[in-house]
Parts: sequence; structure tokens; C-alpha cells
Amino acid sequence: MSGAPGDTKPGAGERLSDGLYGLGWAAVKKLPEPAARALFRTIADQVWKRRGKSVLRLESNLARVVPDASPAWLAALSKAGMRSYMRYWMESFRLPTWTPERIKASIDVTDAHRLTEGLDAGRGVVLALPHLGNWDLAGAWVTTDLKVPFTTVAERLKPESLYDRFVAYREGLGMEVLAHNGGTAFGTLARRLREGGLVCLVADRDLSASGVEVTFFGGTARMPAGPALLAQQTGALLLPVTLSYDDTPVMKARIHPPVEVPGSGDRGEKTSSMTQALADAFAVGIAEHPEDWHMLQRLWLSDLEPRGE
Repeated sequence: MSGAPGDTKPGAGERLSDGLYGLGWAAVKKLPEPAARALFRTIADQVWKRRGKSVLRLESNLARVVPDASPAWLAALSKAGMRSYMRYWMESFRLPTWTPERIKASIDVTDAHRLTEGLDAGRGVVLALPHLGNWDLAGAWVTTDLKVPFTTVAERLKPESLYDRFVAYREGLGMEVLAHNGGTAFGTLARRLREGGLVCLVADRDLSASGVEVTFFGGTARMPAGPALLAQQTGALLLPVTLSYDDTPVMKARIHPPVEVPGSGDRGEKTSSMTQALADAFAVGIAEHPEDWHMLQRLWLSDLEPRGE
């Protein structure tokens, strides 16, 4: 959900959400890690058993990714998906207490040279990720192990105090966080890239009028134009990144080959081509680890209802 900066009277549900997140960051990081993992797995299983709106939407989305899955396979996949989603939250609540050594030991990055060589060349880099694995842990690896600050964008949440919690959390991990207010963040992102900096964007869902239509697992979806436009306007390197878990405490990250700016076509055509290339890279990572894709909202245009979600 998003809210305007002027919202000053949060409802009871919003205050409850804020309070629960505050409790999570305050309490979960104090639990012994085995207890925290067991707790969040139990929560995931209980949420999955209730078969609520988010679980049903996750299962529907996964059916697009694995179209030949039997009902039993799909149910098992959505259960694993909820466990993965709750692992993300458990790790995120505890991440501020992790040492740089723990962060480095918790992620295994393939082809990191694509990122480091791009930064060393001074041209600026855009990392674009889907909602896979734990993107906050990946960001913490960048700021602590590579010692590279970066800029990202956060959706404004209601109430404002909840948004402030997320901003403080990510800034505590070394990120510069810009509010997603129309197009005002774009200029700052472009300046950071022209200075040779790093921008990281979660980029697999955009239902706004500016979203770019892409073919994704056989259907039409919209993804944000921002990563492609930033690369075109600043000359920055555009790198897709996918993340995944396995049965170990270590998250896997893969930095894919760069998405190049096409040599011909107008800006719209180039943006469409580049965003489709991002979608194709995301699809590779999601197809390999569908249970780690935390897409609990509508994505494909054919699934949308007039009321939205």
C-alpha cells in the first residue's frame, strides 16, 4: 500500500501493523537463531493452512511459473513459498545485529565481477532484482563486503511511522533511501549514476500507467521503465540479479550479463526491449527457484480486476 506524505491519522489496522513490525524488530533479533527459525516456519505453515487471499494469489502466480504442476505439487510449492517468505522476514528482523563477517558468510555471489568491474570503470551501475530471496541481505552484502554505498527507492507505506521504520532499517544497513513520489526520485538516481554510483531497484511489478508491458511466463505483465531509462540516460551498466535459498543458511545470488542499450529505435522501443530483457533474466531465476519468488499480489494483466489489489 502507498500513502501520501500528509497522511497523519492512521487507522486502527495501520497502527496495529506498525506496532507488529516494531515488535518484530525489537524482539525477534533477541531470540536464539534456532528458535527464531522454528517460530517463523510455524507462522508460515499456519498462514498457509488458512488459505487466505495472499496464499491463494501466491499459488495462482506459481501456477503460471510451473504450468504443468499437479494440485498437490502446487500446494507443496506454495507452502515452501510461504516458508521462504517468512525466512525473508526473520532474516530482515535480525539483519541489523549481524556482523560484517556474518553477512559475508550468509551470501554466495556468482559473477560478482560484473558489478565490481562496472563500478571500477566509473560508469555507474543499476542492479535490478525481482522479489526473490532476501534483497535486503544482498544490499547489506554490497555495503559491508564490497563497501559500496548505493541508492534505492522505497514505496511510501501507511502509517508514516511504518514507512519511517523501513527507511531507518535500510539506512542502518548503509543504503540511501528515496521515497517513491511520482518521478521526483528519478533525477536523484540519475545524478548518483552519473557520479559513478550504484542504484539498486526491485523491478518485477509496476501496475502504473508508466509500466512497460512484457511477456512473462506466457502472459502479459507490466514492469517498471526506470532501470532501462536510467541506463539510457546516464550510460550506466544495467545488471539483472536473481537470488535464491537452498537447504543451507547461505543465500545464493547471481549477477546476470548486462542488458545493453539497443543501437537503434526510439526511446520507447529501446525501453521496451531492455525491460523485456530484464523480465527474461528474472524468469530464469524464478523458474529455477519458484518457491523463493515472493509475489503475493496480482501481476499479470489478465488477473487484474477493476478494483485492483
